[in-house]
Amino acid sequence: MDGGDGEAERADPHDLQRELSYREKVQALRERHRHTAEIAQRVDDYEARQQFIIRLAKALLRFGAPSHRIESQLSCAGTALAVNVAFVHLPSVVIVNFLDTDTRTSDTHFVRAGGRVALSKLHRVRLVYRAVLHDELSAAHGLQQLDAIMAQPPEYAVWVRCVFAFFCASIISALAFGGSIADMFVAGGCASVLQWLGLKAAAKSTIYANVYEITVSIVVSFVARALSSLPGNLFCYSAIASGGVVLILPGFTILIAALELTSKNILCGSVRMVHAVIYTLFLGFGLTMGSDLYLLFNPLARRNIAASKSLDAQVLHGAILDANTSQPLQDAFGTFTFFRDGDSPGSQFIKGSLLPRPDLAWWRQTLPWWAMFVLVPVYSTCSSLCNLQALRSVQLPVMVLFSCLAFAANRLAQRFVSDRGDIVSATGAFVIGLCGNAYSRLFGGTAFTSMVTGVLFLSAIGTSGGLTGSNEFVSSSQRNTSSFELGIRMIQVAIGVTIGMLVAQVLVYSLAGKRKNGAHFAF
Repeated sequence: MDGGDGEAERADPHDLQRELSYREKVQALRERHRHTAEIAQRVDDYEARQQFIIRLAKALLRFGAPSHRIESQLSCAGTALAVNVAFVHLPSVVIVNFLDTDTRTSDTHFVRAGGRVALSKLHRVRLVYRAVLHDELSAAHGLQQLDAIMAQPPEYAVWVRCVFAFFCASIISALAFGGSIADMFVAGGCASVLQWLGLKAAAKSTIYANVYEITVSIVVSFVARALSSLPGNLFCYSAIASGGVVLILPGFTILIAALELTSKNILCGSVRMVHAVIYTLFLGFGLTMGSDLYLLFNPLARRNIAASKSLDAQVLHGAILDANTSQPLQDAFGTFTFFRDGDSPGSQFIKGSLLPRPDLAWWRQTLPWWAMFVLVPVYSTCSSLCNLQALRSVQLPVMVLFSCLAFAANRLAQRFVSDRGDIVSATGAFVIGLCGNAYSRLFGGTAFTSMVTGVLFLSAIGTSGGLTGSNEFVSSSQRNTSSFELGIRMIQVAIGVTIGMLVAQVLVYSLAGKRKNGAHFAF
């Protein structure tokens, strides 16, 4: 018995070992099958994450995202999704390079897209971007939502956007260029035609798109010169011509270029800056050609302009500029009457009135100062809608409020430092930068879309006086340099806006507590 029990005891360890070995084999087989399934799932998920990054880059380019932030936003998306990817951003192109360290291979994609600012769609893209990065939404579902956003048609029809352009141009003609009610209607009509040609003809014909800006500036200047040459000084050339083309001035492009140069993106910033300056020269060339073309067809108008300088009294429309800075003087907008200092024909027009003439009809008078309380919110609303912001949205009142605050700060600063357009613009940009970044930080809104309207407003009113060099009351040498001066003026305004917004962003995010997971979706 004892010997048998000893043999059984000696056999038990072998049986246990065989049983353990069998269990280990079964467990290893199960682990292998589970690992294979995880690998298959991981490969599918990895491809979805890659496609999400590519689609995100295309959406940012198409809907006018801040170009100096695109690389940082895509890099944050790649880090959050655990994708080894590198980016190179060029104007209208993003090069996406996926790297595989295991196989030492790479996959390169060229993402090219062009478009205009679409505020509502850009806001929805930002919400999808934020949800994916915070693991509230999978990459596959985020990809589906981005495809749905890009497949949607524009918020408004073409004729509705032309109506918005009418209100924007007419209000800017009065606020920034001293236009009367008659000038407002003409400038708004010119801007509507300009908007229709841009959305219809230029969008469908690449040949016409190359000369679109020159042709519309010629037409607007031709109409403005024809109306300003009518007897009785019924219309102002500067208010109509400047207000009619203010929607296509490259102030926003110059601002983006300045921001890119500030963020050390030298290539894109330099290309955009040079393009914007040459674009401004094209516009000045078109305005001058349109004016001279009408005077060529109507020599009587040229003689009337020359004869008007020999009268004892001369009526001028527009703004009075500082001789050293080309900055409009405070409250020097309207219709002015200048008289000779003496009875000799050669005496100069040095006596004048800085108030609108009371004997003019109401539709020829400039608007009173209190009209700004109505015009500024209306312009901000129409400008937001013109940039495809949805009417029924929480973002729209926020945009209008920030734009009004920026305009108020700009006007207040202009009363103290009216000879420095960059400092004045920096003050308004600092206010809107504080509002936009605080709105994004505290309430979870989109800083960029909430600030676009105010930034465009600052760029528009910052060019006041820059286009007046094309009127009949300047010399030929001043007329030849007016386009370049306008470009320099817009660069000064863009630099001021850039500094103001960057200082505001640093101030807000230095005082804010928690850390951001994604990149800044702001200027």
